[in-house]
Amino acid sequence: MRLYAHADRLGMPRVGALVDGELITGGQLAKFEPRDAPWSQTVFFPGNQVVIPGWRDPFERTVRRAVKAKATRRDPASRRPLPAVWLPEKIVGIGLNYADHAREGGREVPKRPLMFAKFANSIIADGETIVQPPGTHSLDLEVELGVVIGRRARRVPPDEAMGHVAGYVVVNDVSARDWQGNPQALAEGQKGDGQWLRAKGSDTFLPVGPVLVTPDEVDPVQGLRLRSWIIRDGEETLMQDGNTRDLLVDVPMLISLVSQEITLEPGDLLITGTPAGVGVFRDPPVFLRPGDRVRCEVEGIGSVENAIVDWAEDPRHGI
Repeated sequence: MRLYAHADRLGMPRVGALVDGELITGGQLAKFEPRDAPWSQTVFFPGNQVVIPGWRDPFERTVRRAVKAKATRRDPASRRPLPAVWLPEKIVGIGLNYADHAREGGREVPKRPLMFAKFANSIIADGETIVQPPGTHSLDLEVELGVVIGRRARRVPPDEAMGHVAGYVVVNDVSARDWQGNPQALAEGQKGDGQWLRAKGSDTFLPVGPVLVTPDEVDPVQGLRLRSWIIRDGEETLMQDGNTRDLLVDVPMLISLVSQEITLEPGDLLITGTPAGVGVFRDPPVFLRPGDRVRCEVEGIGSVENAIVDWAEDPRHGI
């Protein structure tokens, strides 16, 4: 099943279904809701469905009813996309989870996953702008597979971990490399923060695609291709081209490891690491700059594309 987060004609958030590439909107689905659905007709909101126990079976029945009744289908481009996950309680990031990415930075493969946190303030939708904050000039892109938790996970063994997954999304883990402390991004005499809070958690630093794909549709262990591009002056440059089968720690093991000490709740987002090809480790480095667009894509899920703007040109500046 493929869910699509979008705004309706009044601007209200809704979750629809993609069927053969066409969108049955959340408003249409509400007309076919089963009586035993664990929500009211007004709760087709992004992320909300996965925090309600037992959401998936009635949602699938709703979609089947809508398809059978030949509900109206629309071009997804006719609706403004929203992030498939909107207000997670937790966003847990994993660093250096691809060997080629560790090697390109001259780092050893970590013995245990390197974990960091991002926050809901960093989430933006496909088409919204990534804001370059004052004080950094070294923004970089990181295409990643995002895992949305669908059932509470606490001290879960790896062989049970997939039962806690609601689905997958595409994300861009935007990073300010100078604040992160990468030597390639630092001017002479400049130092990084010594930790990653600003570098990873600033506003707009986590574009999330509108599509959530359930685990029966795709399998990261079998391999999903991940790619990213910078679009500058009308020209596209492929930056990253990796595959989830090369994850050092796969999705079930990540969920198990994280959940040993950090309880994962429905709606939480786990971002699983990025492959080689990021801008900071190129010679010379390639950083995002205002006027660029960046697109991240995960095979079988979709893409998220965003423009870069300077903070002074951000429409929200001063609010």
